[in-house]
Amino acid sequence: MKSIQILKASGEKEPFSERKLKNSLSRSGAPEAVIQQTVQKVESQLYPGMTTDELYATAFRLLKKHRPNVAARYSLKKSILLMGPSGHPFETLIAEVLRFQGFEVQSRQVVQGRCVKHELDVIAEKEGRRIMVECKFHHEQSLKVDIKTALYVQARFEDLHSTEIISKTGTRGFDQGWLVTNSKITSDATQYARCVGLQAIGWDYPLGGSLPLLIDRAGLHPVTSLTLLNKSQKVNLIEKGLVLCKDISGPILNNIGLSKEKVASVLEESKKLCQTN
Repeated sequence: MKSIQILKASGEKEPFSERKLKNSLSRSGAPEAVIQQTVQKVESQLYPGMTTDELYATAFRLLKKHRPNVAARYSLKKSILLMGPSGHPFETLIAEVLRFQGFEVQSRQVVQGRCVKHELDVIAEKEGRRIMVECKFHHEQSLKVDIKTALYVQARFEDLHSTEIISKTGTRGFDQGWLVTNSKITSDATQYARCVGLQAIGWDYPLGGSLPLLIDRAGLHPVTSLTLLNKSQKVNLIEKGLVLCKDISGPILNNIGLSKEKVASVLEESKKLCQTN
């Protein structure tokens, strides 16, 4: 088909890519027949200057109508953006992802470094290694994590590297710094991270270990992914401190005014989303 220019959130234009759409649908767990059907319908509605948000909304509507669980996974990026504006729910999500990987986790701890005190988003320990995790949450899709952020996180790690703290696994310092974000990471930042040994995890980095893959493997989707709840209901749950689908219960849903039938449907959708992929 003739190349159609799509307007990105950054204001840049790029040709519509059938391959990219197919890949995003595949990552969401859509069967091949659903992928082909969705791509055909999306392509029939394309027009020059269509925004990436409009393209996403078109695909999401088609998926939600026939495959709501696939739609929920497809909407992960938007769902994480809805977790803001505070970064605390995102920190909770990352802590749970690390627990799934077998880490002992502490959140929001203040630790004295060699020079100054640091409030750490997450401290994670496994197999004799201790890491400090800096979570960078952005509630705007167009924002990226750049070299300045990578330099900042590495500087914090270096101040904390030799600091010994007591935990269940003993007294020791920090072995590595991690930078985890829901945004894309610039090439300069990833190049620097590789050079100094900083672990960087972003929306599409690293290959095979990006944030959406880690979340989906762990079955740890946020409550904002649920397609049966409206935006105000999702925000209500986040404000009550309930971040993950796995923690939803009937009484909690009753408290936000859902009917008995709606509660049952939401619980069923949540159960399917929690299945590891």
